[in-house]
Amino acid sequence: MKVISYNLRKHRAVGELVELDERYSPDLICVQEIDTADLPRHFGRLELARSTTANRLGLAVYYRADSYELRDVRAIALKKSLHDRVAKPAHERLVGVRLLDRHADRELVVASFHAAPLTALNSLRRHQIKAALGELQLLGPGLPTLMVGDYNYPIFKDNLAEKVREVGYELTLSDSRTYTRYKVFRGHFDLATSVGLDIDSVETLPRGSSDHLPILVDASYSTGAVAGETHQIDEIA
Repeated sequence: MKVISYNLRKHRAVGELVELDERYSPDLICVQEIDTADLPRHFGRLELARSTTANRLGLAVYYRADSYELRDVRAIALKKSLHDRVAKPAHERLVGVRLLDRHADRELVVASFHAAPLTALNSLRRHQIKAALGELQLLGPGLPTLMVGDYNYPIFKDNLAEKVREVGYELTLSDSRTYTRYKVFRGHFDLATSVGLDIDSVETLPRGSSDHLPILVDASYSTGAVAGETHQIDEIA
């Protein structure tokens, strides 16, 4: 399974999605900072599963309908930062889809996630990650799960990875930086959190017109633990 995650920088990189589909043939594309009023319903081989509706800067998930059957989908609000309350860029910060893999004849959950901006504390983002994982467990109890997106987590990622691992998930960084716009805040902002899947690789793709670089996650089904076996999700906070 190949999944691309891309923060479109206030929709300006939306025209690159067709090229990404043609070049990498992903099974899903998860996007952040998309203008949902100007949202393509499909492009190339991909169809829109769901987008947020209450955001100025939205999220969406696209999937290959010839390979996957859409079973359920949810857009979910998470705890707000002060920036969210004042500027109101986002209300829903998670879109999760439950799919049937037609070839493997098994279900899984894939989600697009966008954490609070850099003006917020890492503690708030950990709270959002915790809440997002909990919501995805409800969407697909016991299913392999992959959450990709812009985690806005510039430092102390080893601590975040440890907290995520304590509750049964794995946090995976890409092979090179995904954000280099500012000298202070740069590094791996676009990440993957998974359970029930082996992450074979996470590749940072070439830069486009966004301040983020897209990532390509290559994953396969694991014989290890799945989401229903995780525990004490609240420890991430």
